[in-house]
Amino acid sequence: MPTNMKYTVLNIIMLIGLSILLAGAAYSGYRLADISAEREQVKEDYSLSNSVTFGLFSIDQWRDRITEVLSDQIQDFHITKAQQHDMLVMVEKEMHGLVSKTVAEINKPQKGLGGKLKKLAFNTLVDSAELQAQVKPFAKTVVAKISSPESEKRLKNIAGSKVNQLTSQIYDSVSVANYTVTKYVYKKYKVADPIAFNNRIDQKLAELKIQLVQYVCIMLGCVIVALLLWFALRKQVHLQTPLFIFALLFAFVMLATGSLLPVVEVDARIQSLHLALLNGDVEFKNQVLFYQSKSILGIVETLIAQPKPDAILVGVLILLFILVLPLLRLIAKGIYVFSPKKLGRNGIVRYLTFELGKWDMSDVMIVGMLMTYIGLNGILKSQLSSLNIHTASLNVITANGTSLQPGYFIFAGYVLFAALLTYILKRVSPNDGF
Repeated sequence: MPTNMKYTVLNIIMLIGLSILLAGAAYSGYRLADISAEREQVKEDYSLSNSVTFGLFSIDQWRDRITEVLSDQIQDFHITKAQQHDMLVMVEKEMHGLVSKTVAEINKPQKGLGGKLKKLAFNTLVDSAELQAQVKPFAKTVVAKISSPESEKRLKNIAGSKVNQLTSQIYDSVSVANYTVTKYVYKKYKVADPIAFNNRIDQKLAELKIQLVQYVCIMLGCVIVALLLWFALRKQVHLQTPLFIFALLFAFVMLATGSLLPVVEVDARIQSLHLALLNGDVEFKNQVLFYQSKSILGIVETLIAQPKPDAILVGVLILLFILVLPLLRLIAKGIYVFSPKKLGRNGIVRYLTFELGKWDMSDVMIVGMLMTYIGLNGILKSQLSSLNIHTASLNVITANGTSLQPGYFIFAGYVLFAALLTYILKRVSPNDGF
């Protein structure tokens, strides 16, 4: 095979391979954006359904849980032998006192004829000592009647009706909203109760996390393989221009993906709250205090949407120095490498290619996001630790789910890759035999 034809075949194979790698990276970016959006929606549904507004801070939820504890206590109510003995002692005491008081009242000096006749009749027909002796068996009969299953059932019904009457008067303003949200999310995830819902969400989030890690590895793997291929063909001068163009396309894919994916996620929650009440437990689990997930582009949109001029200014500066300028640099590098000598030597193109780097703040953004994550994580840990309570009657456990998201790692990969391209471009020039 002629040497020229051999090189042509290798060039075609190389271009096809790079195209496949670029397509793999682009598809990974597309899937990452899609999966991240789905994950964010799942987390928002979870946070809304488990919000402290509808749970720990809801009067309705406390009412239902306390009512359940009271109902259990009422249903488990039973008069024990010790309680029966205490009741017997009390009934006997009261009845002995009542008999003594009655006898004393009748035996008081009487002025009228009727009173004297009643006193005479009572002392003739009634023996007060014998009456006192009848107190104990009568008290046993009373206690036995009260302790019977029928009486216990009537007492439970009375107590239950009073509890229901009281709880029916307790409600808050979020009950309708809570019902609407619960009905919506349960229908969406095809579940019927909170336990099934939380299990379904945990399972779904675990699956999405695995997919995110896989596609991040695929994207970065495609970029690394392309770099290795470039390194292997570094002595093939005639291939350097297409290789550099492909490298710029890889950088663009990473920039776009890193800008659109979430970079930092803040998740603060009360993992569990157990309150011992009347030999029962009032329990709340997975109460979300705060959840927020933002991409770089999402941060810009949020700042620009604010009514404050200073926030809008910060959003515009981030958009300019973190997203627009890096994109202009990539375009300028492509023109510098691919264009004829005249356009490649244009002052504007050269400035955008080599001098604009001092205004490119992508690397500063990476450090800033990392410091923001460290700061937020530290603050949340400190604040949540103060909510951890461990006593005999109350046990509160908090959880901090703040984490860096795939967008951060993709954007950091872009910053390193763009710095490498700038370094390479400063060493060689396409218009000087590149």
